[in-house]
Amino acid sequence: MRLASASAPQRRVLGFWALLTLGLNGIVGVGIFFAPSELARLVPGPASALAFALTALLLSPVAWAYGRLGSAYPEDGGPFVWAREAFGTRFAFAVGIVSYASAVLSTSAVVSGLGQYLAPELGFVTPFERLGFRVLTALLFSGVALLGLRLSAWVWSLLTALKLLPLLLLAVSGVSEGAALASATLPSGEGLARAALVAVFPMQGFEIVAVPGGEVQGGRRTVLLATLSSLALAAALYVLLQLACVAALPTLARVDAPIVEAGSALTSGAGRPWFAMGANVSAIGIAFGMFAMTPRYLAALGTDALLGSGLGRERRGVPVRALVMTTALVLVFVSGASLEGLFVLSSLAVLLQYAVSALSLFRLAGRGDRGLGWLDRVVAPLTLVALAVLSRSAKLAELGVLLGILVLGWLVLAVRRRLASTPAAR
Repeated sequence: MRLASASAPQRRVLGFWALLTLGLNGIVGVGIFFAPSELARLVPGPASALAFALTALLLSPVAWAYGRLGSAYPEDGGPFVWAREAFGTRFAFAVGIVSYASAVLSTSAVVSGLGQYLAPELGFVTPFERLGFRVLTALLFSGVALLGLRLSAWVWSLLTALKLLPLLLLAVSGVSEGAALASATLPSGEGLARAALVAVFPMQGFEIVAVPGGEVQGGRRTVLLATLSSLALAAALYVLLQLACVAALPTLARVDAPIVEAGSALTSGAGRPWFAMGANVSAIGIAFGMFAMTPRYLAALGTDALLGSGLGRERRGVPVRALVMTTALVLVFVSGASLEGLFVLSSLAVLLQYAVSALSLFRLAGRGDRGLGWLDRVVAPLTLVALAVLSRSAKLAELGVLLGILVLGWLVLAVRRRLASTPAAR
């Protein structure tokens, strides 16, 4: 993967606003439409909104690490690039495989969710029709992404605006509940800690801002500002949404679709279809954003020393071969049976990415590379402490699956190198 430079200005098509909407689209997905009920079960009353504030606080050093590294190393690939610079190619390859696997599994799960919840509303009822809907959705998103990165940026920005409109309307009603939060009884430490862990799922996604680093214009701090801003804005939005749900739904802990129900209550039932549409648009937006960005994890591994330079070749800012391979993998997953457990595995892989990125920041800042300095060395250990707090509930079986993905990645690399070393390949 070549480094973006002044000699290739046509590749730099993403500015601050495109990155900010990419980050917001990555964070504000399907999770927020269901999380308020889960938090209310763990922390009753307005105090449940503190979970989002606490999680955002714990993730802030992670966002700093991603923003600083993404600004310092303007190259597609994110965690793989930073691990390569800090620890070498072999270690970075494992990080790249986990990052790519996590993104593929998350994309597949979201597309499958569209087939389960959106397809029936559009008339796709039978299992075969839902399968067809999932396949067509994956092909459609892949086709739009293939048309170019600039078009993709317009699409994800539009989808972000559409899904934020109903959420912002509901959030306005939560502003008046701020006094209730200020006077709320503080929850127990155990309940709040568990709620913060639950809140990680709807809060993650800001890390995607640094992935298209080779396409960014506007200076070295663009990625940092967009990453921190997307996390801060999403956290503020979520706190207000939680307060609005608590105020509108006395039985919030037992409600299956809290955002839709709270929006319906706020508008006396008239706005229910609009809020339901927001949930669907949110799922569509996050799925498309994943299709646009996931191939870049694989493209970062497209070097002669790893999986071959063909994976990194781009057309209109799109790594075409990586996109085709990603689409094929997603089609396999969405055409299978149950995808239960994929979100758990994806979350573990994301936390691993966070940890490796923090270690990379610490080492690179210690060397003084690319303007990284003492403040970055202070933030990096804070990131590891925050991740340790958030990841205590991982199970051995889940870690075993993650290890299996790593082994599979190494096998693919070994086969590729073996084929490349044969006389016929020379």
